[in-house]
Amino acid sequence: MPQTHMTAKGAETTAFVHPRGMSRRAMVQVGAVGLLGLGLEHLPTLQAGADDWIRGPVKPKRKVIFLFLSGGLAQHESFDPKPDAAELIRGEFGSISTRFGGGIRICEHLPKLSDCSHLWSMVRSLTHGTNDHSLGHHVMLTGRSEMPAGFSPNQPSATDEPSIASVVGAVAQSRNNLPPAVVLPEKLIHRTGRVIPGQFGGRMGGRFDPWFLDLSPFDPNSYGAYPTLGFDHQDKSQSSSKRGFEPLSLSLPANMTSSRLDQRLQLLTSMDRQRASLDQWAGSVDSLDTQRSGAVALLTDPKLRQAFDLRDSDPKLLDRYGKHSFGWSCLVARRMVGAGVPLVQVNLGNNETWDTHGNAFPHLKNNLLPPMDQAVSALIQDLEASGELESTLIVMAGEFGRTPKISHLKEHYSKPGRDHWGRVQSFLIAGGGVVGGRVIGSTDSVGGSPASRPVTPEQFAATIYQSLGLPPTIAWFDSQERPHSVYHGDPIHELF
Repeated sequence: MPQTHMTAKGAETTAFVHPRGMSRRAMVQVGAVGLLGLGLEHLPTLQAGADDWIRGPVKPKRKVIFLFLSGGLAQHESFDPKPDAAELIRGEFGSISTRFGGGIRICEHLPKLSDCSHLWSMVRSLTHGTNDHSLGHHVMLTGRSEMPAGFSPNQPSATDEPSIASVVGAVAQSRNNLPPAVVLPEKLIHRTGRVIPGQFGGRMGGRFDPWFLDLSPFDPNSYGAYPTLGFDHQDKSQSSSKRGFEPLSLSLPANMTSSRLDQRLQLLTSMDRQRASLDQWAGSVDSLDTQRSGAVALLTDPKLRQAFDLRDSDPKLLDRYGKHSFGWSCLVARRMVGAGVPLVQVNLGNNETWDTHGNAFPHLKNNLLPPMDQAVSALIQDLEASGELESTLIVMAGEFGRTPKISHLKEHYSKPGRDHWGRVQSFLIAGGGVVGGRVIGSTDSVGGSPASRPVTPEQFAATIYQSLGLPPTIAWFDSQERPHSVYHGDPIHELF
C-alpha cells in the first residue's frame, strides 16, 4: 500500500509500493545491500510495513447512486443559506427549518428535502482550488484535486485520472451479468459539442470507461429537467420541451430477431478469439466480455427489461418522482442498484445546467430546485420505505459552488446570478451507513470559505469507496501490472 513519509519541510509524500509488498525505496535499498556488504538477513527489516495490495473484483457491501449537478449548485440557494447576511450575499430566497436540530436551515425551495432531512446529512465545507468548469468536473468526478499532466479542458485525455465510476467498475463485482458502473441519462457534453473530461477511464484505459446509458439524444439548446421544465440561461429559444426521454430503450430493433442476435453474438465471439491472440493489454478481453455480457443481459432478459422500463410503472410512483428527466433518471437509478449495479451516476442536467451566472433566481425557483427537490426526496424516501436506504448510498454534488457575492453580467443576462467558486460547496449524502441529520463543516459569514472541517475531493471519493465496502488497500492494476491505490484520502468518518 502507499506509505506516507514526511519531508524535511513537513510535507507529506507517498511512496509507491510494489504489488508484492516492497516500495521503490525498499527496492533501492535492497540493491544497496550488496554494495554495502550487508546480508539478506536485513531484507525483512527493509520490507517491514509494506502490505500486499488487494486485487479486485470484490463484492461490494453496499451500492451507490452518485447524483451530479453539472454547472455548480449555489450553496446559498441550497444547503447553506445566509439569512443574516447583506442582500448582496443573501440573495432573493428565504430559508426554512429542517429536522436537523440546532436551528439548521436550508433554502425555502427545498421543502420536500426539508421534510425528510432526518434521513440525510450534508457537508458544507468541501473545497478545492479551481473555478474552471472542465477541471472542476475532472476534480469532482475523479476525486482527485490536482490537474493531471496533459490535461485539456476541451476533451478527455488518456492522462486524465479515472472517474470514480471507472474505479468502482474496475474493482467492484456486479450481479446478474449487469455492468458494475452505469452513467445515465447521457454523457456530459457542453453545448459546443465538446465532451467534458473526468467521466472516463483516463489512464486506466478505455476498457474501464463506465457504461453510458444514453436515454436521450444530445441537444445543444436543452437545459434542465426536460421536457416539462426545460429552460435557457439567457432566456433564448430552447428545445427542451421537444426533447425525448426513452425510459429505457432495451427492446431489440424490429428486424433483430433472437436468432439474428445469436448469429451476431457468435460472430463477435469468433472475432474476439482472433483479437485475443493479438491483444497486448492484460485483462482487456475479460473486461470487454463483461461489458458485452451486461449488454446482452439488458437486451434479452425479460425480467431486467421489465424492471427498468418505466412505461408500465404505477402512475402514482411516477408522479412522486416527477414526470421529467430528473425524476425518471432517479427512478431508473433506483431500480438499477436494486438489480445489482454497484454504482450508478445520474447526471441531473446536461450542458452545465446549474451554471447560474445570470437569471439565477427565477430559473432556480421555477426550473431547477423544484424537480431536484422532488426527485431526490422521492428517491431517499422510496429506499427508506423499502428498507434499502441502509444498503444504498446517495450522494449529490456538483463541480464547485458559487460566489458569495451576487453579480450581474448585463451584456449576457437580464437578471443577476453568481459565478464559479471552487473554494467551497455543499453536498448532500444519505443512506449507505451514513447517519441522518448531521451537518459536517461550516463556512464563514458570507459562505465563501470553510470555517471548520474543510473536506477535500479525495475525502469525498474515499467516503463513497468506504460505503461500498472497498478495503483501504485495494488497488487497480494497469497494463504493466503496476498497482494504483483506490484511496487517496480518508473517508469523512463523522458521517458514519
